[in-house]
Amino acid sequence: MNLDPRRFRENSRAALEDPGLRIALGRLRTHFAAGRAGAVERYPGWEELREQGRAIRDYSLANLDTLLEQFERNMTARGGHVHWARDGAEARHIVLAILQQRNARSIIKGKSMVSEEIGLNPFLEARGIVPVETDLGEYIVQLRREPPSHIIAPAFHLNKEDVTATFRAAHTELPADRSIAERSELVAEARRVLRQHFESANAGITGANFLTAAEGATMLVTNEGNGDLTRLLPKTHIVLTGIEKVVANLEQAAVLLRLLTRSATGQDISSYVTVMSGPRATGETDGPENFHVVLVDNGRTHLLGTQAQEVLRCIRCAACLNHCPVYAAVGGHAYGTTYTGPLGAALNPGTMGLPIAHHHPNASTFCGRCAEVCPVKIPLPKIMRHWRAREYASSVAPASARRGLRLWAFFARRPALYRVAAKTVSRVLRLFACDGRVRTLPLFRDWFAVRDFPAPHGRTFQELWTARK
Repeated sequence: MNLDPRRFRENSRAALEDPGLRIALGRLRTHFAAGRAGAVERYPGWEELREQGRAIRDYSLANLDTLLEQFERNMTARGGHVHWARDGAEARHIVLAILQQRNARSIIKGKSMVSEEIGLNPFLEARGIVPVETDLGEYIVQLRREPPSHIIAPAFHLNKEDVTATFRAAHTELPADRSIAERSELVAEARRVLRQHFESANAGITGANFLTAAEGATMLVTNEGNGDLTRLLPKTHIVLTGIEKVVANLEQAAVLLRLLTRSATGQDISSYVTVMSGPRATGETDGPENFHVVLVDNGRTHLLGTQAQEVLRCIRCAACLNHCPVYAAVGGHAYGTTYTGPLGAALNPGTMGLPIAHHHPNASTFCGRCAEVCPVKIPLPKIMRHWRAREYASSVAPASARRGLRLWAFFARRPALYRVAAKTVSRVLRLFACDGRVRTLPLFRDWFAVRDFPAPHGRTFQELWTARK
């Protein structure tokens, strides 16, 4: 596995040849896509709710500076501490300084995509601090020394036999003849092993789904009890999140919550929705003594005011991944980044730079399904087209791709020549057809790796249009 996003094409070829991955990715339709469809059908006024969500996120981005300052004031008034990180390196050092100040060596973590984004775990491990992931999927991939392959299901690329082998290799203190063949047994074993980490942890680190400025609070949405245990048991709690997560108040967050759970897992509401507004107050019996929020930019403000700004609306539901034919073919690891699928294709070129992530916006059929299912109506194909145009203009695109586009433009500017060329190509394609479908073409092997298309059966569209006028 090569996690360099510049090797997306090589990684994709390897993924296409992995039969186990193909089986795992087939579950996208039966699990997430079907669940979302049912949840949307049950909710009256779904499109109106999407429009509310879009407006809320646009308002947040238009007023990002004032909302973040309001959040900081109100969080500080409740005894919390707010830290600002311009990039991943600054965020990592802020977290390290907090842990060292509290002499925290035993760390537990709830799911945090930002911690993956900035490479927090290997940074802490190199300094003698080993954080233990407590989300089941994250725990599994941590044991395997792999990154997550999906935003909400980190171990989606694995089957239960993979997990069984991983637990036997990692949990050597347990009896070798124990039975862990079934999912329930795997979950029970993970719970037993993680319990000791919860009880001994000095600090906990989680992400946040939303920040509410008026209340100075953070909201965490989970389906496992690990989120609450991570924030309640240790003396120090650190929330690590992106600056774009802020909204005006809890009322707005509640609207987004309805969109998030239905789009992500098909649930009307998740098992746990936790609102955190600071350290343990006088008279409270649980909660951390020290509460810190680290707000991470890491390229997000570079997108403000650009044609890619709308990608910052994202509420990390992963619906776009679950309905994307490209993601369904190659999975998340092929992208070599934390954010994959259509989301990564729209976000990564802006935060990482086009020379590094230019393959991602090209990994799309432009079917538009991602925009259709996005709960906050992010025009993902439009943003990908923007990055493709930037790629072409900056000569980052391969020379062969630029030559192909120039050739296409030559014909497109000359309608008569274009008609002749279209007619010729349609007839040539029939020569490569088998059983009415074209499954391969010279020079286009990669394009046909996981798809084909119907062979032309008659006249071109322009010929039909002229005849029917």
